[in-house]
Amino acid sequence: MNFTIHNIEQWQEVVDKIIPDLKHNILLLKGNLGAGKTTFTQFLLKNLGSQDEVNSPTYSIVNEYNTPKGKIYHFDLYRLKNIEEVYDIGIEEYLDNAFLCIIEWPEVYEEELYGLKYHTMSIVNTGDEREISFE
Repeated sequence: MNFTIHNIEQWQEVVDKIIPDLKHNILLLKGNLGAGKTTFTQFLLKNLGSQDEVNSPTYSIVNEYNTPKGKIYHFDLYRLKNIEEVYDIGIEEYLDNAFLCIIEWPEVYEEELYGLKYHTMSIVNTGDEREISFE
């Protein structure tokens, strides 16, 4: 699926179309700084019934949220330098026990997902709009 949005309110339209297609418990979010990864996550969690305040996990590396369907873990792997650091945070346990794991900046961990089913969302901020692809 591909989308082009021009304002923050249009994230709701993206979420409305993606939620029915979320079949796997891992969602990789790719995009440059300021692309809207955390904003998308805020809209997604609200629509999944979370009452929690959603913030970027830039410094905490992982944030935990509650939804009626189960726990959602939101990762930001930007500051992790190698795969050992990813394992040190216990990512496998999170993946095994989550309704959904949202992983921003997944590149350091992506090869380890070989054989697992997951979704990828890429967001490109062109200045006036966001171009989004979801698979």
